[in-house]
Amino acid sequence: MEPPKTLKSNIVLILDYGSQYTHLITRRIRTLSIFSLCISGTSSLKTITDLNPSVIILSGGPHSVHTPNSPSFPDGFVEYVEKNGIFVLGICYGLQLIVQKLGGAVAVGEKQEYGKMVIEVVKDCGELFGGGCVGEKQVVWMSHGDEAVSLPDGFEVVARSEQGAVAAVENKCRRFYGLQYHPEVTHSPKGMETLRHFLLDVCGVEAGWKMEDVMEEEIKVIRGMVGPQDHVICALSGGVDSTVAATLVHKAIGERLHCIFVDNGLLRCKEQERVMETFEKDLHLPVTCVDASVRFLSELKGVTDPEKKRKIIGKEFIAVFDAFAHDLEKKLGRKPTYLVQGTLYPDVIESCPPPGSGKTHSHTIKSHHNVGGLPKDMKLKLIEPLKLLFKDEVRELGKILDVPVSFLKRHPFPGPGLAVRIPGDVTQGNALDILRQVDEIFIQAIKDAGIYDEIWQAFAVFLPVKTTGVQGDQRTHSNAVALRAVTSHDGMTADWYYFEHKFLDDVSRKICNSVRGVNRVCLDITSKPPSTIEWE
Repeated sequence: MEPPKTLKSNIVLILDYGSQYTHLITRRIRTLSIFSLCISGTSSLKTITDLNPSVIILSGGPHSVHTPNSPSFPDGFVEYVEKNGIFVLGICYGLQLIVQKLGGAVAVGEKQEYGKMVIEVVKDCGELFGGGCVGEKQVVWMSHGDEAVSLPDGFEVVARSEQGAVAAVENKCRRFYGLQYHPEVTHSPKGMETLRHFLLDVCGVEAGWKMEDVMEEEIKVIRGMVGPQDHVICALSGGVDSTVAATLVHKAIGERLHCIFVDNGLLRCKEQERVMETFEKDLHLPVTCVDASVRFLSELKGVTDPEKKRKIIGKEFIAVFDAFAHDLEKKLGRKPTYLVQGTLYPDVIESCPPPGSGKTHSHTIKSHHNVGGLPKDMKLKLIEPLKLLFKDEVRELGKILDVPVSFLKRHPFPGPGLAVRIPGDVTQGNALDILRQVDEIFIQAIKDAGIYDEIWQAFAVFLPVKTTGVQGDQRTHSNAVALRAVTSHDGMTADWYYFEHKFLDDVSRKICNSVRGVNRVCLDITSKPPSTIEWE
């Protein structure tokens, strides 16, 4: 995973020891316009030296330094950082690792510290707190059972918790520092101030990382990778990631990029027309639209098992994509060489085994990011121009590339489409038509209310039940639908969105009055966990 060359000497490298907050450190540092990368805490010394960092942060983690085989930095690490004048900051487990490895002692704390705690500066002019005076206090977020009980030679305690535990240490001469708490979380209100001061003032890192530089660097990389006669293909889903990735590659190599958009019959209302208009008129991308809806729906007929539905959709997509690639080969007289994927940094991180698991660290991308698993005989090389970026950074890059803001703000849409929003057989009756109409009314109402951007994802679900109703003075036996809207930061956890009652009343009336075949509207008020965001 090679960072842009212009950033290599100014990189902050995070060694991940398994804390749930580790990737938050990466994101927080990037908001300071400083480039940061996260790799496994058990990476080899060569991996670390090849990245040539100016600062290394050792993350927290669930392990104890006393546990056999607990994860640690590689042999030669201390000698390497001292020889090259690299600053090292240990956070939580990272602090304990520094203390233990450099000759101090860590023990199980008499009083374990979890949650909000108050710490107090006990040393004047400590570098970590910008020369804060003795007695200064701040609230921080603690999460540890072990604590440092004696420090290595040359280390000093800069701050302690109210219970007397070591909260911050430093050795200015050796450039080793440690915080027992988590500065990266919002529960530590002055945490970002501490990180900013440490990186900019203590370490002298230059805050010059800009998305414009990322774009220019990636374009250079793509042009250097793709030969002058090589052709590249990309499957567009209509989502933000694949669209921004394709737009970037198109800017680099022009018409040698060939995109395909597949209408599988499971798209939202007018989705094909809307996304194709953006691709062609706004972004000028070379896109072939393949309407394979009949093919997909005939294969799905009678299938009710959710996993079988997903597998059929994946298999059919591969067949359509394969046919597109072969047609392109006939037309060009040569095989396409590369495949563009909108893989993001969290996808790379999540596909790596956790430190201390005993498994080899690797960067195998999760299978669902590999277009469902492409035919083995295709042998395409990957171009992943977004693999070092988070979702919000991709949106920022998209703005620079003139992708319409309305498109960049679109809610996520699942790969299997409406198939996971119709429990059971998606081809039964007119379930797809009904769902499209209901979904369109719901989403438009959210936009009209000005709350679309507050919501992570909103959609309708077609319920496989019929209920009794009264419409137009007549008794009906019609379909029920459910509405779901959630708030989330990353989709890993989610809470249901609290609509105003009048909004729900208006939407329910409009759906029942406008969509023939629906006489009942339900609201899904379940968080994730225990539910997933989608119904299947």
